[in-house]
Amino acid sequence: QYMSVETFNNKLTSLLEERYSISESARNNHARGEDIFDPVLPLGVAFPNTTEEVSQIVKICNNHSVPIVPFGMGTSLEGHVLGNEKGITVSLEKMNSIIEVNAEDFDCRVEAYVTRKQLDEHLRDQGVFFPIDPGAEATLAGMAATSASGTMAVRYGTMKTMVLGLTVVLPNGDTIKTGGRTKKTSAGYNLTGLFIGSEGTLGIITEVHLRLVPIPENILSAVCHFPSLESAVATVQEIIQYGIPIARIELLNAYQMEISIKYSKLDHLESKPTLFYEFHGSETANKESVSLVEEISNNNGGSQFKWAENTEDRKKLWKARHEVYYSVKALRPNTRVYTTDACVPISRLAECIKFTEEKIKEYGLEAPIVGHVGDGNFHCTVLYDPKNEEEHKIIREFSNELINKTLELDGTVTGEHGIGINKKEYLIKQHKDNIPLMQMIKKNIDPKNIMNPGKVFDIN
Repeated sequence: QYMSVETFNNKLTSLLEERYSISESARNNHARGEDIFDPVLPLGVAFPNTTEEVSQIVKICNNHSVPIVPFGMGTSLEGHVLGNEKGITVSLEKMNSIIEVNAEDFDCRVEAYVTRKQLDEHLRDQGVFFPIDPGAEATLAGMAATSASGTMAVRYGTMKTMVLGLTVVLPNGDTIKTGGRTKKTSAGYNLTGLFIGSEGTLGIITEVHLRLVPIPENILSAVCHFPSLESAVATVQEIIQYGIPIARIELLNAYQMEISIKYSKLDHLESKPTLFYEFHGSETANKESVSLVEEISNNNGGSQFKWAENTEDRKKLWKARHEVYYSVKALRPNTRVYTTDACVPISRLAECIKFTEEKIKEYGLEAPIVGHVGDGNFHCTVLYDPKNEEEHKIIREFSNELINKTLELDGTVTGEHGIGINKKEYLIKQHKDNIPLMQMIKKNIDPKNIMNPGKVFDIN
């Protein structure tokens, strides 16, 4: 066994030289994501420069039946990139070029490790932008692999809507390109859709072809406080049901507002259930949308809007929203954060959030609520001590109850985080009838089960 590991390491070293590392620090840095699991160190970490190199690495691993964990920025929350002690991790961090931008056609092609922020910087003077912002500084291939979403999904959709095509290295080392640059296609199976959300279990995404959208002429952001969580959620439901065009509606409950005000220095805001609004459009269209939303908010007891007057204020507001995870983490040192990810049809949202608040009280948890409520998706960020097994058990019980309630309300076990390891049993609850077909697809594409094994579902 020792010989074979050594031989295997030598093969990768002769291919990649110093870009294959078996140092403890490299292995440690690629042992887990932002999840609740203890790190698992891989045998080594490969840092390919090109799709061709990824293909060669995968061929070597396939020949020797060595598992592979693809690794982007490591911001995933459900254990997607947890290392494999019998395998290697393939870090795509050297593949960060923006290959082409076709602003006149609203599309672009990027390498796996390009981040959403990097792409937006690059596009800034071209009148277009990429609207999916999960908050974390995630890579675009990682976002495709987990079918990520974000605060603007209510207006622009999720990764499923925005990916036109992919370059994927399959488990046998072959490379395929799916999709293309056209707005629509009926050419065969939708393989792009198959790989979006496959979490590295069917291949390694090395390039992503994305749709872009025009930068709106006018962007307005406002905050509105409410007397209760119910009245805030009722407001959201009405805005969506009236079909008012809005780019983002984010909900923070009173406890999360209190934490965010301190952490992100939002001194002008109050610790009450709060909606963050953003409107994208022409000046006249926005005026109309704003007056309708103000009316609905007022009818539900909402405060006067507090406007983010300029780009700077707007950035500060949304940065605070995106810092929620870290604001909760900062409450107690040496704790971990367990994040739930319920998503229900908009008409069921009030019932689901009310149930969640009651359960948080019942279990005595420290768990503020935040959500992309325009799409019926919300999260509880639950603080716990990883050394306290009792605490972890309680959180899992709470999570199980929330998932059961979500499914009872025709919801999904994950709106945007994906399955990873943490939600495998929940996937069975939601899609028991689909699992055999998923297993069949996996076994045919990856007969040796080397691609991110043990994630999403178990083979046997």
